[in-house]
Amino acid sequence: MKKRMLFLLAITLTVTLRMSAQKVQTLNSPNGNIRIEVSVGEQLTYSAFCGSEQILKDCPLSLQVGKEEFGTKPKLSSAKQTKIDETIRPVVPLKYAEVPNKANQLKLTFKGGITVDFRAYDNGIAYRFGINKGKGQVDVVNEGVALNLPETFMAHVSKTRSFNTSYENPYTHISTSEYNSGDEMTYLPILLESPKGTKVLFSESDVRDYPHLFLKPTDGNGFTSAFPKSPETWEPRGDRGWTITKERDCIARTDGQRTLPWRFAVIGNDATIAGNQMEVVLGGKCELDDTSWIKPGKVNWDWWNHWTVWGVDFESGINNDTYKYIIDCASKYGVEYVLLDEGWNRRVQDPFTTRDEIDVKELVEYGAKKNVGIVLWLSWLTVERNMNLIPFYAQMGVKALKVDFMDHSDQWMVNFYERVARECAKNKLLIDYHGSFKPSGMEQRLPNLISYEGVRGLEQGGGCKPENSIWLPFMRNAVGPMDFTPGAMQNAQPEDHRGTGSMPMGSGTRTYQIALYVCFESGVQMLADSPSRYLREDECTRFIASVPTTWDDTRILAAKAGDYYVVAKRKGSKWFIGAMTGDKPQDIDISLDFLGKNGHLTYFQDGRNAHRIAVDYKRLEQDVTPQTKLRLHLVRNGGWCGVIE
Repeated sequence: MKKRMLFLLAITLTVTLRMSAQKVQTLNSPNGNIRIEVSVGEQLTYSAFCGSEQILKDCPLSLQVGKEEFGTKPKLSSAKQTKIDETIRPVVPLKYAEVPNKANQLKLTFKGGITVDFRAYDNGIAYRFGINKGKGQVDVVNEGVALNLPETFMAHVSKTRSFNTSYENPYTHISTSEYNSGDEMTYLPILLESPKGTKVLFSESDVRDYPHLFLKPTDGNGFTSAFPKSPETWEPRGDRGWTITKERDCIARTDGQRTLPWRFAVIGNDATIAGNQMEVVLGGKCELDDTSWIKPGKVNWDWWNHWTVWGVDFESGINNDTYKYIIDCASKYGVEYVLLDEGWNRRVQDPFTTRDEIDVKELVEYGAKKNVGIVLWLSWLTVERNMNLIPFYAQMGVKALKVDFMDHSDQWMVNFYERVARECAKNKLLIDYHGSFKPSGMEQRLPNLISYEGVRGLEQGGGCKPENSIWLPFMRNAVGPMDFTPGAMQNAQPEDHRGTGSMPMGSGTRTYQIALYVCFESGVQMLADSPSRYLREDECTRFIASVPTTWDDTRILAAKAGDYYVVAKRKGSKWFIGAMTGDKPQDIDISLDFLGKNGHLTYFQDGRNAHRIAVDYKRLEQDVTPQTKLRLHLVRNGGWCGVIE
């Protein structure tokens, strides 16, 4: 009996010692709704709660710098909580002219030169590692990021087989219990949904001199990190590709004293996700002294419609006559830019020799007379080999570059983005990245980086369907600017899509295509269709041209990820409202109680037969007050949009 008592006493003492060694730090958001619990014991782990609901459970953090591995039996030196309360004024405000950055922060300092910062916001959490290894460079061999879910969630992800991706794959919607370790990994952002309906948007920000994060599914309702290794040598492949010939045995060779990227989770309902600005507040401070020359706007785009115009006395194509016609159309509607996409130079590899039918200088001068700037398309490999093209075309008067086909997000390519954006900033050029990764803070520090693609957009033709695009306000566009390239004037329901190169179509109704200019966010918004169609569809084009690309205020009026999205945005004294849906019709009631005074509403709605004949729409007007209630009827793959003046 005594031996049994001693045995039980020993077990009790062991458990007590383990519990006392397990130190738990609790961090609450300013309003107390979000809570992080950080445990420092055998491992460094954290859990996250929204109210009484657990969202993440015992997620381990680890970091290997050189031969030193951090995360197992970490030795805590100090823990300090502070408050963050500031206002950020983005140079290119896509939602709000003023963005509050209000959080409680916990800084944990560990022996061995490692820190971890946690932040609790009213709408989510964030954390990042810091390394303090002195001067010189170190090899970050791996960073362990884990998302452990307390039970089965629904996961909305964009799968990829490889780190070589254009980030344009359609979304997959799958239970985490069915998404297992043998499946393909996913790039960020991902959207998770708890059994209670709480949404969690996971992504990253302030990625500098470091690769982007991918996630692999585990076999236990969770995800674990995967990173591309840091390239050491590479060779060009064709006129826009590359082959990595040697990789370092690390994910980043970087400064020994720095912070690593923020990992963040926005937590709340659908409107919380769509209205968040987490990527903005964590992205870093603007590094440019003068930003007065950064002019967001809309762009007439040539490639999607294959330079097709008609009713003219010249042969349309890649030539100055066609581009002058496009410039004239842009000028008529107040569109700020015209893009010369692939084909303007004789060879993709040579940015200085144009085809015989193109004179860039003449087009720049012609556009300047009509207040229209010129944008040039280039492959990233051409830019890398000819960085002197940046000052050359800037001095000529070109306003922006569209750089394409990077398709990687390892450390080398992340640094390429930054090198080019900085060189463009020196020469007062905007830059729009296609074939690109998602926004991750760089455009906050270098706001001449005006937009990114990294989305399954209209250029995918019949592969771009509203049933996929309706997720974008809650996923891809919820983490920063997105160059989707909307604006089709030849509209079809998906089953009727028969677009060709010279006569393209866009899936979704006419009103849906117009509404995307209000619903989607980008410092540049393309007008993808032919100028001849825009001139023919004058009242639709005038509305599109009137929609700003930057905003003073944003209100999410109704939202359900995968079903519908309704948003109101203010610029000055005007409010624009946009609504879009997926493959199911919707009747949505909204209130105009956000109005400060009475106004006049001009709006577009799906026509009676738009569910079958997608070009069918109506343009209507009415007076409105802050007490007005509207019922929006959206057909399948439909939309609604209007402006209140």
